[in-house]
Amino acid sequence: MKNKGFLALSLLVSVMMVNAQNEPITKQDTTALGEVTVTSSRINLPFKENSRTISIISSVEIKNSAATNLADLLQQEAGIDIRRRGTAGMQADLYIRGGSFDQTLLLIDGIKMDDAQTGHHTMNAALPIEVIERIEIIKGPAARVFGQNAFTGAINIVTKKVTENTVSANLEAGSYNQLNSSVTVASSLENSSHLVHVSRLTSDGYRYNTDYDNSNYFIKSTFNKKAQAIDMITTFSERKFGANGFYASPTASNQYEETQNSLIGFSTQFASEKWQITPRIYWKRNQDEYVFVRQDPSIYRNLHITDKIGAEVNTSYTSNLGVTGFGIDMSKIYLRSNNLGNRNRFMTTLFLEHQFKLADNKLDITPGVAVTYFSDFKFHAFPGIDIGYRLNDNLKAYGNIGYTYRIPTYTDLYYSDPTTNGDENLKPEEALSEEIGIKYFTPTFTASAAIFNRDASKLIDFVKDNEPDLWQATNIRDLNTKGFEINTSYYFKIINFNQNLSLGYTFLEDEVKALNVNFSRYAINSLRHQFTSRLSTQLFKNVSQNIVYKYAERTSGESYNVWDASIIVSLKQLEITATASNIFNAEYYETNLVPMPKGNMLFGLRYHFN
Repeated sequence: MKNKGFLALSLLVSVMMVNAQNEPITKQDTTALGEVTVTSSRINLPFKENSRTISIISSVEIKNSAATNLADLLQQEAGIDIRRRGTAGMQADLYIRGGSFDQTLLLIDGIKMDDAQTGHHTMNAALPIEVIERIEIIKGPAARVFGQNAFTGAINIVTKKVTENTVSANLEAGSYNQLNSSVTVASSLENSSHLVHVSRLTSDGYRYNTDYDNSNYFIKSTFNKKAQAIDMITTFSERKFGANGFYASPTASNQYEETQNSLIGFSTQFASEKWQITPRIYWKRNQDEYVFVRQDPSIYRNLHITDKIGAEVNTSYTSNLGVTGFGIDMSKIYLRSNNLGNRNRFMTTLFLEHQFKLADNKLDITPGVAVTYFSDFKFHAFPGIDIGYRLNDNLKAYGNIGYTYRIPTYTDLYYSDPTTNGDENLKPEEALSEEIGIKYFTPTFTASAAIFNRDASKLIDFVKDNEPDLWQATNIRDLNTKGFEINTSYYFKIINFNQNLSLGYTFLEDEVKALNVNFSRYAINSLRHQFTSRLSTQLFKNVSQNIVYKYAERTSGESYNVWDASIIVSLKQLEITATASNIFNAEYYETNLVPMPKGNMLFGLRYHFN
């Protein structure tokens, strides 16, 4: 199957390239990524000028991705490992470059969505793709920019801005009795603007006890546009689902879970020729109820509620010496849990970085540091430096090095059940990461390549010596992870219609040091080889189609090929869509021996009201 997959892709690309016309793509035909400003740091830089490995998924690419949710969309990116359990991104974990789900940070419009209970809930905060303008993916050590949860990288979801009045309604139905409905309303008024989205997703499940009922509510408003504009964002997501084999062991077929994730935040910006100051306050809440036997919750039930209240100010100052970025982020965390107890933590992080430009602005050097105080883990510092050299207008070489921590989650510290014990004496994980890379940009072709290395120590695992023993949390792992990553995207024309081919490849090699245990719950199972490709084509005025191919080989030895496809028919205000997932019925697992669904279809109608 592996050889057939690559052969089919090669033939398809060859046919498209033979028919491609020589007419170049203009900047108006494509998203000018080099001009997009990355907003997830204090020093705002055009994407083209950053000296880190950063990927941007634009709104056009989101529409042409053949994905109907954020989990499926991110899985098409090289270096990103989304380990799903079922359809519609219902339950998934987020990994970057071999790190764990506790080592990756998700942000929404710059607001950190980390959860002190467990990083397993990161993707519960995922927004519907209808409200996403673009996604900024930062790979590698990002702690000096974001703080301790960005151990291996960070993902910032940038939501849409309202510029006109629109209303759209969407209805989808498909395999496993999937039924998705949503309404999105955008309103631009004289002194305010508003974006409102409501959606519900249901399914009977692709096997026993994998049904779900998910609801999403989203509001983004800008007030006082004529004077000092104030932005508000609020989200609420509720998920109810059968969790057959999702946790514990594959034989635990009657598990059930309900989660709620909510956020409300306010921000504004003061700007002058030299200064830019962005204050923000927010409140994030996550609730997780887990039942071991759905039919009888009294057998075993956990309820965790985490509240995070935060305030931050990010500032940049431009002078003859360059751009200085500095900020402060303070937050208080409250946890109430029948298993983990009642806990609280206060955190304060100070950020400082400065970008120098030398050699006729061809060389940029950005040292920086983040210093965090944890009320239960005291002070930790995350220094780092980025260096870039512009070889010409289209080509740039770069490198960076950074030191990073991850403090244990409350699950690591205090979790207890009949088979598992946490350890309240755990120490923070730590790592030193390095990377060198090169980027190339033209209006029709972009490419990047990077080599990276990460030496991590004191990594947390649950281990035991004998089969009857309890799983015990401990700082047992020292791990070296090295690899390289290549990404390319090519825009061309056929019959005056825009086409796009994107390819990505990541290689990872993990070397576990001094692990002398018989049983490990979190045995390393990274994507050793990962190949991703997406071909977005249009041959007729109102019809476009997308083909996505993914190949993965994990360090466990398991490998699989998965093909997805979609077609969009646009008839003025009406769009008709068909999305096919796993069209060749690949048998594979992404996490915890949970089999992924075989081939399934989703048909949709979207109507845009004037």
